[in-house]
Amino acid sequence: MKLKYFLSLSLFFLLLSFSFSEATIRYVSKSGTSQPPYTSWQTAADSIQKCINICSFGDTVYVANGVYKETVVMIPGLSLIGSDWDSTVVDTRGLLQPGYPSIWFKDSCYLKGFNIIVSDENLTGNGVYISPSLVSTSGIIEQNNIFYGIDGILSGGGQVSVNSNLINFSAYGISMDDINSSLIENNLIIPTGVGINSGVGATPFIFNNIINLQNSNSTGIDCIFSYGTRINNNLIISNNSNKGIETYAWDTLTNNNVYGYFSYAGILSYGRDFTVNNSITNGNVGYRKYSGSTDTPYFKYNNVWGNNQNYINYSPDTTNISYDPMYVNTDSMDFHLQMFSPLIDAGDPNMLDKDGSRSDIGLYGGPFGVSYKYLDLAPSPPLNLTALDDSNYITLNWNRNTEADTSFYKVYRDTVINFTIDSTKLISSSTDTFLVQINPHNVTKYVYKVTCVDNQANESKPSEEKVVIITGIENYPQLITDYQLYQNYPNPFNPTTTISYRLKERSYVKLRVYDINGELVNVLVNQVQVSGYYEVTFSMNNNDNSRSAVQNLASGIYLYKIDVISENNIPVYSQVKKMLLLK
Repeated sequence: MKLKYFLSLSLFFLLLSFSFSEATIRYVSKSGTSQPPYTSWQTAADSIQKCINICSFGDTVYVANGVYKETVVMIPGLSLIGSDWDSTVVDTRGLLQPGYPSIWFKDSCYLKGFNIIVSDENLTGNGVYISPSLVSTSGIIEQNNIFYGIDGILSGGGQVSVNSNLINFSAYGISMDDINSSLIENNLIIPTGVGINSGVGATPFIFNNIINLQNSNSTGIDCIFSYGTRINNNLIISNNSNKGIETYAWDTLTNNNVYGYFSYAGILSYGRDFTVNNSITNGNVGYRKYSGSTDTPYFKYNNVWGNNQNYINYSPDTTNISYDPMYVNTDSMDFHLQMFSPLIDAGDPNMLDKDGSRSDIGLYGGPFGVSYKYLDLAPSPPLNLTALDDSNYITLNWNRNTEADTSFYKVYRDTVINFTIDSTKLISSSTDTFLVQINPHNVTKYVYKVTCVDNQANESKPSEEKVVIITGIENYPQLITDYQLYQNYPNPFNPTTTISYRLKERSYVKLRVYDINGELVNVLVNQVQVSGYYEVTFSMNNNDNSRSAVQNLASGIYLYKIDVISENNIPVYSQVKKMLLLK
Protein backbone atom coordinates (compact mmCIF):
# COMPACT_ATOMS: atom_id res chain seq x y z
CA MET A 1 0.00 0.00 0.00
CA LYS A 2 2.83 2.39 0.84
CA LEU A 3 4.49 1.88 -2.55
CA LYS A 4 1.20 2.45 -4.37
CA TYR A 5 0.71 5.62 -2.34
CA PHE A 6 4.04 7.04 -3.47
CA LEU A 7 3.47 6.08 -7.10
CA SER A 8 0.21 8.00 -6.96
CA LEU A 9 2.02 10.87 -5.23
CA SER A 10 4.65 10.96 -7.99
CA LEU A 11 2.00 11.12 -10.70
CA PHE A 12 0.24 13.89 -8.79
CA PHE A 13 3.30 16.07 -8.65
CA LEU A 14 4.23 15.48 -12.26
CA LEU A 15 0.86 16.93 -13.15
CA LEU A 16 0.95 19.57 -10.42
CA SER A 17 1.66 22.48 -12.76
CA PHE A 18 -1.44 21.76 -14.78
CA SER A 19 -3.86 21.18 -11.93
CA PHE A 20 -4.37 24.81 -10.93
CA SER A 21 -6.27 27.22 -13.16
CA GLU A 22 -4.05 30.13 -12.08
CA ALA A 23 -0.73 28.24 -11.99
CA THR A 24 2.15 29.98 -13.78
CA ILE A 25 5.33 28.68 -15.37
CA ARG A 26 8.33 30.94 -14.70
CA TYR A 27 12.01 30.85 -15.71
CA VAL A 28 15.45 31.63 -14.24
CA SER A 29 18.69 32.13 -16.17
CA LYS A 30 22.14 33.55 -15.46
CA SER A 31 21.50 35.95 -18.34
CA GLY A 32 18.14 37.01 -16.88
CA THR A 33 17.00 40.31 -15.34
CA SER A 34 15.59 41.63 -12.07
CA GLN A 35 12.27 42.64 -13.64
CA PRO A 36 9.18 40.38 -13.34
CA PRO A 37 7.16 38.58 -14.65
CA TYR A 38 9.79 35.93 -15.55
CA THR A 39 7.25 34.05 -17.69
CA SER A 40 9.57 33.28 -20.63
CA TRP A 41 13.25 32.61 -21.19
CA GLN A 42 13.50 36.10 -22.68
CA THR A 43 12.16 37.65 -19.45
CA ALA A 44 13.82 35.14 -17.08
CA ALA A 45 14.90 36.10 -13.57
CA ASP A 46 18.60 36.30 -12.78
CA SER A 47 18.02 34.76 -9.32
CA ILE A 48 16.13 31.66 -8.22
CA GLN A 49 14.86 33.33 -5.07
CA LYS A 50 13.67 36.46 -6.90
CA CYS A 51 11.53 34.25 -9.10
CA ILE A 52 10.15 32.25 -6.16
CA ASN A 53 9.25 35.44 -4.30
CA ILE A 54 6.50 36.27 -6.83
CA CYS A 55 5.23 32.66 -7.20
CA SER A 56 2.06 31.13 -5.78
CA PHE A 57 1.01 27.61 -4.81
CA GLY A 58 1.06 25.41 -7.92
CA ASP A 59 3.61 27.43 -9.91
CA THR A 60 6.54 25.83 -11.72
CA VAL A 61 10.02 27.40 -11.99
CA TYR A 62 12.52 26.17 -14.59
CA VAL A 63 16.19 27.05 -13.95
CA ALA A 64 18.80 27.14 -16.72
CA ASN A 65 22.39 25.93 -16.35
CA GLY A 66 24.73 28.15 -14.39
CA VAL A 67 26.12 28.73 -10.91
CA TYR A 68 23.67 30.42 -8.54
CA LYS A 69 25.38 31.77 -5.42
CA GLU A 70 22.33 32.00 -3.18
CA THR A 71 20.24 30.13 -0.66
CA VAL A 72 16.75 29.10 -1.75
CA VAL A 73 13.53 29.10 0.29
CA MET A 74 10.68 27.41 -1.55
CA ILE A 75 6.99 28.14 -0.99
CA PRO A 76 4.34 25.44 -0.51
CA GLY A 77 3.15 23.81 -3.71
CA LEU A 78 6.14 24.93 -5.83
CA SER A 79 7.82 22.84 -8.53
CA LEU A 80 11.50 23.86 -8.87
CA ILE A 81 13.25 22.13 -11.77
CA GLY A 82 16.87 22.52 -12.82
CA SER A 83 18.11 21.81 -16.33
CA ASP A 84 20.86 19.38 -15.36
CA TRP A 85 22.05 17.91 -12.04
CA ASP A 86 25.67 18.56 -13.02
CA SER A 87 25.40 22.05 -14.51
CA THR A 88 22.52 23.75 -12.67
CA VAL A 89 24.44 24.63 -9.53
CA VAL A 90 23.22 26.08 -6.25
CA ASP A 91 26.50 26.97 -4.52
CA THR A 92 26.09 28.11 -0.90
CA ARG A 93 29.71 27.82 0.18
CA GLY A 94 30.42 30.72 2.52
CA LEU A 95 26.74 31.71 2.72
CA LEU A 96 25.31 29.37 5.37
CA GLN A 97 25.13 29.65 9.11
CA PRO A 98 25.75 26.30 10.83
CA GLY A 99 22.75 24.03 10.45
CA TYR A 100 20.98 26.11 7.81
CA PRO A 101 20.08 24.57 4.43
CA SER A 102 20.97 25.44 0.87
CA ILE A 103 17.36 24.76 -0.17
CA TRP A 104 14.38 24.98 2.21
CA PHE A 105 11.75 22.54 0.98
CA LYS A 106 8.13 23.26 1.96
CA ASP A 107 4.87 21.29 1.89
CA SER A 108 3.68 19.77 -1.41
CA CYS A 109 6.80 20.79 -3.35
CA TYR A 110 8.75 19.19 -6.18
CA LEU A 111 12.54 19.57 -6.49
CA LYS A 112 14.58 18.12 -9.36
CA GLY A 113 17.75 18.54 -11.37
CA PHE A 114 20.15 20.57 -9.19
CA ASN A 115 23.81 20.31 -8.25
CA ILE A 116 23.78 21.53 -4.66
CA ILE A 117 27.19 22.41 -3.21
CA VAL A 118 26.34 22.97 0.43
CA SER A 119 29.60 24.05 2.03
CA ASP A 120 33.26 23.25 2.05
CA GLU A 121 34.57 20.02 3.58
CA ASN A 122 33.95 21.41 7.10
CA LEU A 123 30.24 20.64 6.62
CA THR A 124 28.60 23.78 8.00
CA GLY A 125 25.08 23.35 6.58
CA ASN A 126 22.45 21.03 5.09
CA GLY A 127 21.64 20.41 1.47
CA VAL A 128 17.85 20.22 1.48
CA TYR A 129 15.76 20.74 4.61
CA ILE A 130 12.20 19.40 4.48
CA SER A 131 10.21 21.68 6.73
CA PRO A 132 7.52 20.17 8.97
CA SER A 133 4.15 21.92 8.75
CA LEU A 134 0.76 21.86 10.40
CA VAL A 135 -0.44 19.62 7.58
CA SER A 136 1.40 16.44 6.64
CA THR A 137 4.47 17.48 4.68
CA SER A 138 4.56 15.81 1.29
CA GLY A 139 6.48 16.19 -1.95
CA ILE A 140 9.14 14.76 -4.21
CA ILE A 141 12.93 15.31 -4.23
CA GLU A 142 14.56 13.52 -7.13
CA GLN A 143 17.62 13.49 -9.39
CA ASN A 144 19.69 16.04 -7.48
CA ASN A 145 23.45 15.92 -6.87
CA ILE A 146 24.36 17.08 -3.34
CA PHE A 147 27.86 17.69 -1.91
CA TYR A 148 29.28 18.48 1.54
CA GLY A 149 26.34 18.78 3.90
CA ILE A 150 25.95 17.90 7.54
CA ASP A 151 22.84 16.24 6.12
CA GLY A 152 22.48 15.87 2.39
CA ILE A 153 18.70 15.78 2.85
CA LEU A 154 17.12 16.36 6.28
CA SER A 155 13.41 15.81 6.88
CA GLY A 156 11.50 17.11 9.87
CA GLY A 157 8.51 14.86 9.19
CA GLY A 158 5.80 13.97 6.70
CA GLN A 159 5.60 11.70 3.67
CA VAL A 160 8.20 12.72 1.11
CA SER A 161 9.52 10.72 -1.83
CA VAL A 162 13.33 10.98 -2.00
CA ASN A 163 14.51 9.12 -5.07
CA SER A 164 17.36 8.87 -7.56
CA ASN A 165 19.60 11.44 -5.89
CA LEU A 166 23.41 11.34 -5.70
CA ILE A 167 24.67 12.45 -2.28
CA ASN A 168 28.42 12.82 -1.83
CA PHE A 169 30.53 13.45 1.28
CA SER A 170 27.74 14.48 3.64
CA ALA A 171 28.06 13.43 7.26
CA TYR A 172 24.51 12.04 7.00
CA GLY A 173 23.32 11.29 3.49
CA ILE A 174 19.59 11.28 4.24
CA SER A 175 18.08 11.84 7.71
CA MET A 176 14.42 11.22 8.49
CA ASP A 177 13.28 12.49 11.90
CA ASP A 178 10.04 12.68 13.90
CA ILE A 179 6.79 11.30 12.46
CA ASN A 180 7.97 10.35 9.04
CA SER A 181 6.88 7.64 6.61
CA SER A 182 8.83 8.75 3.54
CA LEU A 183 9.88 6.61 0.62
CA ILE A 184 13.66 6.62 0.12
CA GLU A 185 14.54 4.76 -3.07
CA ASN A 186 17.14 4.45 -5.83
CA ASN A 187 19.61 6.89 -4.26
CA LEU A 188 23.41 6.58 -4.47
CA ILE A 189 24.95 7.80 -1.21
CA ILE A 190 28.66 8.16 -0.39
CA PRO A 191 28.65 9.50 3.18
CA THR A 192 31.40 10.41 5.59
CA GLY A 193 29.26 9.13 8.48
CA VAL A 194 25.81 7.54 8.09
CA GLY A 195 24.22 6.81 4.73
CA ILE A 196 20.55 6.85 5.79
CA ASN A 197 19.43 7.75 9.30
CA SER A 198 15.91 6.92 10.46
CA GLY A 199 15.36 8.88 13.65
CA VAL A 200 12.97 8.76 16.59
CA GLY A 201 9.42 7.98 15.48
CA ALA A 202 10.27 7.73 11.78
CA THR A 203 9.05 4.73 9.77
CA PRO A 204 10.35 5.26 6.23
CA PHE A 205 10.44 2.68 3.47
CA ILE A 206 14.15 2.45 2.48
CA PHE A 207 14.23 0.67 -0.85
CA ASN A 208 16.77 -0.11 -3.58
CA ASN A 209 19.50 2.34 -2.51
CA ILE A 210 23.26 1.94 -2.94
CA ILE A 211 25.39 3.16 -0.03
CA ASN A 212 29.15 3.18 -0.57
CA LEU A 213 30.91 3.66 2.77
CA GLN A 214 34.38 5.20 2.75
CA ASN A 215 35.31 5.86 6.40
CA SER A 216 36.14 3.52 9.27
CA ASN A 217 33.40 4.92 11.53
CA SER A 218 30.66 4.91 8.89
CA THR A 219 27.32 3.10 9.07
CA GLY A 220 25.17 2.33 6.05
CA ILE A 221 21.64 2.49 7.49
CA ASP A 222 21.04 3.50 11.12
CA CYS A 223 17.52 2.96 12.46
CA ILE A 224 18.30 2.65 16.14
CA PHE A 225 15.22 4.53 17.47
CA SER A 226 12.86 4.47 14.49
CA TYR A 227 10.63 1.55 15.60
CA GLY A 228 9.29 0.14 12.35
CA THR A 229 11.46 1.05 9.36
CA ARG A 230 11.20 -1.18 6.29
CA ILE A 231 14.55 -1.80 4.61
CA ASN A 232 14.32 -3.67 1.29
CA ASN A 233 16.71 -4.51 -1.56
CA ASN A 234 19.53 -2.15 -0.58
CA LEU A 235 23.22 -2.61 -1.37
CA ILE A 236 25.72 -1.46 1.26
CA ILE A 237 29.39 -1.59 0.28
CA SER A 238 32.36 -1.03 2.56
CA ASN A 239 36.14 -1.18 2.31
CA ASN A 240 36.69 -0.75 6.05
CA SER A 241 33.66 0.65 7.88
CA ASN A 242 31.95 0.10 11.20
CA LYS A 243 28.44 -1.24 10.57
CA GLY A 244 26.31 -2.03 7.56
CA ILE A 245 22.81 -1.81 9.09
CA GLU A 246 22.00 -0.99 12.72
CA THR A 247 18.42 -1.35 13.95
CA TYR A 248 16.59 -1.31 17.26
CA ALA A 249 13.01 -2.57 17.27
CA TRP A 250 10.15 -3.54 14.94
CA ASP A 251 12.29 -2.93 11.89
CA THR A 252 12.13 -5.29 8.89
CA LEU A 253 15.10 -6.08 6.62
CA THR A 254 14.40 -8.04 3.45
CA ASN A 255 16.61 -8.91 0.45
CA ASN A 256 19.53 -6.63 1.32
CA ASN A 257 23.19 -7.15 0.42
CA VAL A 258 25.83 -6.03 2.93
CA TYR A 259 29.17 -6.52 1.22
CA GLY A 260 32.79 -5.70 2.02
CA TYR A 261 34.50 -5.24 5.38
CA PHE A 262 32.64 -4.14 8.53
CA SER A 263 34.72 -4.01 11.70
CA TYR A 264 31.78 -4.30 14.13
CA ALA A 265 28.97 -5.98 12.18
CA GLY A 266 27.39 -6.26 8.77
CA ILE A 267 24.02 -6.23 10.54
CA LEU A 268 23.61 -5.24 14.20
CA SER A 269 20.29 -5.61 16.01
CA TYR A 270 19.09 -4.82 19.49
CA GLY A 271 16.72 -7.76 19.19
CA ARG A 272 13.22 -6.49 19.91
CA ASP A 273 10.67 -7.80 17.36
CA PHE A 274 13.29 -7.43 14.68
CA THR A 275 13.05 -9.22 11.32
CA VAL A 276 15.81 -10.10 8.85
CA ASN A 277 15.15 -12.44 5.94
CA ASN A 278 16.42 -13.14 2.43
CA SER A 279 19.54 -11.02 3.02
CA ILE A 280 23.28 -11.56 2.50
CA THR A 281 26.07 -10.35 4.78
CA ASN A 282 29.68 -10.76 3.73
CA GLY A 283 32.53 -8.89 5.43
CA ASN A 284 34.35 -9.68 8.70
CA VAL A 285 31.38 -9.95 11.12
CA GLY A 286 28.13 -11.09 9.55
CA TYR A 287 25.36 -10.66 12.13
CA ARG A 288 25.77 -9.40 15.69
CA LYS A 289 23.01 -9.30 18.29
CA TYR A 290 23.40 -6.74 21.05
CA SER A 291 24.75 -8.59 24.08
CA GLY A 292 22.32 -6.96 26.52
CA SER A 293 19.18 -7.98 24.61
CA THR A 294 17.09 -10.91 25.84
CA ASP A 295 14.67 -10.82 22.88
CA THR A 296 14.81 -13.31 20.04
CA PRO A 297 14.93 -11.69 16.59
CA TYR A 298 13.28 -13.22 13.54
CA PHE A 299 16.45 -14.06 11.63
CA LYS A 300 15.61 -16.59 8.91
CA TYR A 301 16.47 -17.55 5.34
CA ASN A 302 19.64 -15.46 5.17
CA ASN A 303 23.06 -16.21 3.72
CA VAL A 304 25.88 -15.22 6.10
CA TRP A 305 29.03 -16.09 4.23
CA GLY A 306 32.75 -15.39 3.99
CA ASN A 307 33.15 -13.56 7.31
CA ASN A 308 35.85 -13.93 9.94
CA GLN A 309 32.91 -14.40 12.34
CA ASN A 310 29.52 -15.18 10.88
CA TYR A 311 27.56 -14.68 14.13
CA ILE A 312 28.16 -13.02 17.49
CA ASN A 313 25.74 -13.53 20.43
CA TYR A 314 23.39 -15.50 18.20
CA SER A 315 22.92 -19.12 17.12
CA PRO A 316 21.21 -19.38 13.71
CA ASP A 317 18.56 -21.94 12.86
CA THR A 318 18.73 -24.26 9.85
CA THR A 319 16.90 -21.83 7.55
CA ASN A 320 20.05 -19.70 7.45
CA ILE A 321 22.85 -20.86 5.17
CA SER A 322 26.49 -20.04 4.45
CA TYR A 323 27.45 -20.45 0.77
CA ASP A 324 29.31 -18.60 -1.95
CA PRO A 325 26.48 -16.53 -3.51
CA MET A 326 28.05 -16.90 -6.98
CA TYR A 327 27.68 -13.26 -7.97
CA VAL A 328 28.17 -12.37 -11.62
CA ASN A 329 31.08 -9.96 -10.99
CA THR A 330 31.89 -8.21 -7.71
CA ASP A 331 34.69 -6.19 -9.34
CA SER A 332 32.06 -4.33 -11.36
CA MET A 333 29.56 -4.47 -8.46
CA ASP A 334 27.23 -6.83 -10.37
CA PHE A 335 25.46 -8.76 -7.62
CA HIS A 336 23.08 -10.71 -9.84
CA LEU A 337 23.20 -14.44 -9.11
CA GLN A 338 24.64 -16.95 -11.55
CA MET A 339 22.53 -19.82 -12.84
CA PHE A 340 23.59 -22.43 -10.27
CA SER A 341 23.80 -20.21 -7.21
CA PRO A 342 22.57 -22.00 -4.05
CA LEU A 343 20.71 -18.79 -3.15
CA ILE A 344 18.16 -19.16 -5.95
CA ASP A 345 14.70 -20.07 -4.52
CA ALA A 346 16.27 -20.39 -1.05
CA GLY A 347 14.53 -17.44 0.61
CA ASP A 348 11.44 -17.23 2.76
CA PRO A 349 8.88 -19.62 1.19
CA ASN A 350 6.09 -17.19 2.08
CA MET A 351 7.66 -14.54 -0.14
CA LEU A 352 7.73 -14.62 -3.94
CA ASP A 353 10.01 -13.14 -6.56
CA LYS A 354 8.74 -10.99 -9.41
CA ASP A 355 8.42 -14.09 -11.60
CA GLY A 356 6.18 -15.81 -9.02
CA SER A 357 8.77 -18.33 -7.84
CA ARG A 358 10.02 -18.62 -4.27
CA SER A 359 12.18 -15.66 -3.29
CA ASP A 360 15.88 -15.69 -4.00
CA ILE A 361 18.20 -14.60 -1.22
CA GLY A 362 19.88 -11.32 -2.03
CA LEU A 363 19.58 -7.93 -3.66
CA TYR A 364 17.30 -8.79 -6.58
CA GLY A 365 14.93 -11.21 -4.89
CA GLY A 366 11.56 -10.72 -3.22
CA PRO A 367 8.46 -8.79 -4.29
CA PHE A 368 10.42 -5.55 -4.80
CA GLY A 369 13.27 -7.20 -6.69
CA VAL A 370 13.66 -7.69 -10.43
CA SER A 371 13.29 -10.56 -12.88
CA TYR A 372 16.44 -11.36 -14.83
CA LYS A 373 18.09 -14.21 -16.72
CA TYR A 374 20.56 -16.25 -14.71
CA LEU A 375 23.89 -16.51 -16.54
CA ASP A 376 25.90 -19.74 -16.65
CA LEU A 377 29.41 -18.36 -16.20
CA ALA A 378 32.78 -20.06 -15.85
CA PRO A 379 34.21 -20.48 -12.34
CA SER A 380 36.71 -18.04 -10.88
CA PRO A 381 40.40 -18.87 -11.45
CA PRO A 382 41.88 -20.97 -8.65
CA LEU A 383 43.70 -18.85 -6.07
CA ASN A 384 46.93 -19.13 -4.11
CA LEU A 385 48.79 -21.54 -6.35
CA THR A 386 52.00 -22.54 -4.57
CA ALA A 387 54.91 -24.76 -5.59
CA LEU A 388 57.42 -26.62 -3.41
CA ASP A 389 60.46 -28.41 -4.77
CA ASP A 390 61.94 -30.85 -2.23
CA SER A 391 64.68 -32.13 -4.63
CA ASN A 392 62.80 -35.32 -5.46
CA TYR A 393 59.24 -34.06 -5.99
CA ILE A 394 57.43 -30.93 -7.07
CA THR A 395 54.24 -30.35 -5.06
CA LEU A 396 51.55 -27.92 -6.22
CA ASN A 397 48.71 -26.70 -3.99
CA TRP A 398 45.86 -24.25 -4.55
CA ASN A 399 42.62 -23.16 -2.87
CA ARG A 400 39.43 -25.07 -3.56
CA ASN A 401 36.85 -23.05 -5.49
CA THR A 402 33.72 -22.12 -3.56
CA GLU A 403 31.20 -22.16 -6.43
CA ALA A 404 28.45 -24.72 -5.87
CA ASP A 405 28.83 -26.20 -9.36
CA THR A 406 32.62 -26.79 -9.15
CA SER A 407 33.60 -30.11 -10.72
CA PHE A 408 37.37 -30.58 -11.18
CA TYR A 409 40.70 -28.87 -11.94
CA LYS A 410 43.10 -28.91 -14.87
CA VAL A 411 46.84 -28.42 -14.42
CA TYR A 412 48.90 -27.08 -17.33
CA ARG A 413 52.69 -27.03 -17.64
CA ASP A 414 55.24 -25.48 -19.95
CA THR A 415 58.87 -24.39 -19.85
CA VAL A 416 58.30 -20.75 -20.84
CA ILE A 417 56.85 -17.90 -18.81
CA ASN A 418 53.48 -16.41 -19.86
CA PHE A 419 52.58 -19.48 -21.90
CA THR A 420 49.12 -19.94 -23.39
CA ILE A 421 47.21 -22.95 -22.10
CA ASP A 422 45.99 -25.58 -24.55
CA SER A 423 45.46 -29.34 -24.63
CA THR A 424 49.10 -30.05 -25.51
CA LYS A 425 50.19 -28.60 -22.14
CA LEU A 426 47.57 -30.35 -19.98
CA ILE A 427 49.23 -32.72 -17.50
CA SER A 428 46.46 -33.49 -15.00
CA SER A 429 42.67 -33.42 -14.49
CA SER A 430 41.56 -34.09 -10.93
CA THR A 431 39.09 -33.13 -8.22
CA ASP A 432 42.03 -32.71 -5.84
CA THR A 433 43.54 -29.32 -5.04
CA PHE A 434 47.11 -30.57 -5.15
CA LEU A 435 49.45 -32.33 -7.55
CA VAL A 436 52.73 -34.19 -6.83
CA GLN A 437 55.24 -34.84 -9.62
CA ILE A 438 58.65 -36.48 -9.72
CA ASN A 439 61.36 -33.87 -10.08
CA PRO A 440 62.77 -34.21 -13.63
CA HIS A 441 66.48 -34.04 -14.42
CA ASN A 442 66.39 -32.99 -18.08
CA VAL A 443 64.88 -29.49 -17.67
CA THR A 444 65.89 -26.44 -15.64
CA LYS A 445 62.50 -24.76 -15.26
CA TYR A 446 58.81 -25.61 -15.24
CA VAL A 447 55.90 -23.12 -15.35
CA TYR A 448 52.47 -24.16 -14.04
CA LYS A 449 48.90 -22.87 -14.31
CA VAL A 450 45.64 -24.30 -12.97
CA THR A 451 42.04 -23.87 -14.14
CA CYS A 452 38.70 -24.89 -12.63
CA VAL A 453 35.95 -26.66 -14.59
CA ASP A 454 32.30 -26.67 -13.48
CA ASN A 455 29.56 -29.25 -13.97
CA GLN A 456 28.55 -27.65 -17.28
CA ALA A 457 32.13 -27.93 -18.63
CA ASN A 458 32.79 -24.18 -18.36
CA GLU A 459 36.51 -23.70 -17.75
CA SER A 460 37.87 -20.77 -15.76
CA LYS A 461 40.67 -18.48 -16.75
CA PRO A 462 44.03 -19.81 -15.56
CA SER A 463 45.39 -19.10 -12.10
CA GLU A 464 48.44 -17.05 -11.48
CA GLU A 465 51.54 -18.56 -13.01
CA LYS A 466 53.98 -20.43 -10.82
CA VAL A 467 57.61 -20.93 -11.88
CA VAL A 468 59.71 -23.77 -10.46
CA ILE A 469 63.49 -23.63 -11.00
CA ILE A 470 64.84 -27.17 -11.09
CA THR A 471 68.56 -26.32 -10.78
CA GLY A 472 70.16 -23.89 -8.36
CA ILE A 473 68.78 -24.54 -4.91
CA GLU A 474 69.21 -20.92 -3.93
CA ASN A 475 66.72 -19.97 -6.64
CA TYR A 476 63.99 -22.36 -5.63
CA PRO A 477 60.73 -20.49 -5.24
CA GLN A 478 59.66 -22.62 -2.31
CA LEU A 479 56.35 -21.63 -0.73
CA ILE A 480 55.59 -18.00 -1.36
CA THR A 481 54.57 -16.64 2.04
CA ASP A 482 55.58 -13.01 1.61
CA TYR A 483 54.45 -9.97 -0.36
CA GLN A 484 54.97 -9.89 -4.10
CA LEU A 485 54.10 -7.66 -7.07
CA TYR A 486 54.09 -9.52 -10.39
CA GLN A 487 54.81 -8.29 -13.88
CA ASN A 488 51.67 -7.23 -15.70
CA TYR A 489 50.34 -9.49 -18.45
CA PRO A 490 50.17 -9.01 -21.36
CA ASN A 491 53.07 -6.62 -21.66
CA PRO A 492 53.18 -4.68 -23.97
CA PHE A 493 49.40 -4.20 -23.82
CA ASN A 494 46.54 -2.58 -25.71
CA PRO A 495 43.93 -1.86 -24.46
CA THR A 496 43.94 -3.84 -21.19
CA THR A 497 46.42 -5.62 -18.96
CA THR A 498 46.24 -7.52 -15.68
CA ILE A 499 48.33 -6.56 -12.65
CA SER A 500 48.59 -9.19 -9.91
CA TYR A 501 50.06 -9.24 -6.44
CA ARG A 502 50.20 -11.35 -3.30
CA LEU A 503 49.73 -10.35 0.35
CA LYS A 504 51.29 -12.22 3.25
CA GLU A 505 48.67 -11.00 5.73
CA ARG A 506 45.78 -8.59 6.06
CA SER A 507 47.07 -5.15 5.10
CA TYR A 508 46.12 -1.77 3.69
CA VAL A 509 46.98 -1.75 -0.02
CA LYS A 510 47.52 1.09 -2.47
CA LEU A 511 48.12 0.21 -6.11
CA ARG A 512 48.67 3.18 -8.41
CA VAL A 513 49.64 3.80 -12.04
CA TYR A 514 51.91 6.70 -13.08
CA ASP A 515 53.12 8.02 -16.42
CA ILE A 516 56.79 8.37 -17.23
CA ASN A 517 56.76 11.94 -15.81
CA GLY A 518 55.60 10.69 -12.44
CA GLU A 519 52.06 12.04 -12.85
CA LEU A 520 49.34 9.90 -11.27
CA VAL A 521 47.19 8.19 -13.92
CA ASN A 522 44.84 6.08 -11.79
CA VAL A 523 44.38 4.52 -8.36
CA LEU A 524 43.50 0.87 -8.89
CA VAL A 525 43.37 -0.28 -5.25
CA ASN A 526 43.03 1.78 -2.07
CA GLN A 527 41.62 -0.45 0.66
CA VAL A 528 42.20 -3.07 3.32
CA GLN A 529 42.58 -6.61 1.93
CA VAL A 530 43.11 -10.00 3.55
CA SER A 531 46.06 -12.25 2.71
CA GLY A 532 46.08 -13.99 -0.65
CA TYR A 533 46.49 -13.46 -4.37
CA TYR A 534 44.80 -10.59 -6.23
CA GLU A 535 44.37 -9.49 -9.84
CA VAL A 536 43.38 -6.02 -11.07
CA THR A 537 42.60 -5.08 -14.67
CA PHE A 538 43.99 -1.78 -15.98
CA SER A 539 42.25 -0.52 -19.11
CA MET A 540 42.57 2.35 -21.56
CA ASN A 541 39.44 1.24 -23.45
CA ASN A 542 37.21 4.23 -24.22
CA ASN A 543 34.16 1.97 -23.90
CA ASP A 544 35.16 0.77 -20.44
CA ASN A 545 33.56 2.81 -17.65
CA SER A 546 35.00 0.86 -14.74
CA ARG A 547 37.16 2.42 -12.04
CA SER A 548 40.27 0.84 -13.55
CA ALA A 549 39.74 2.44 -16.97
CA VAL A 550 41.57 5.53 -18.22
CA GLN A 551 40.81 7.09 -21.59
CA ASN A 552 43.11 8.72 -24.15
CA LEU A 553 46.42 7.39 -22.88
CA ALA A 554 49.42 7.85 -25.15
CA SER A 555 51.72 5.02 -26.13
CA GLY A 556 54.74 4.67 -23.90
CA ILE A 557 56.12 3.41 -20.62
CA TYR A 558 53.98 3.53 -17.49
CA LEU A 559 54.85 2.64 -13.90
CA TYR A 560 52.69 0.76 -11.45
CA LYS A 561 53.51 0.92 -7.76
CA ILE A 562 52.22 -1.03 -4.77
CA ASP A 563 52.46 0.11 -1.15
CA VAL A 564 51.43 -2.23 1.65
CA ILE A 565 50.87 -1.03 5.23
CA SER A 566 50.34 -3.49 8.07
CA GLU A 567 47.50 -3.35 10.59
CA ASN A 568 50.02 -1.75 12.96
CA ASN A 569 50.31 1.13 10.47
CA ILE A 570 53.86 0.13 9.48
CA PRO A 571 54.96 0.05 5.81
CA VAL A 572 55.89 -3.57 5.07
CA TYR A 573 56.25 -3.72 1.28
CA SER A 574 56.70 -1.37 -1.65
CA GLN A 575 57.55 -2.19 -5.26
CA VAL A 576 57.51 -0.45 -8.66
CA LYS A 577 57.38 -2.13 -12.08
CA LYS A 578 57.21 -0.87 -15.66
CA MET A 579 54.68 -1.69 -18.33
CA LEU A 580 54.45 -0.66 -21.99
CA LEU A 581 51.37 0.57 -23.84
CA LEU A 582 51.53 0.18 -27.64
CA LYS A 583 48.71 1.69 -29.68
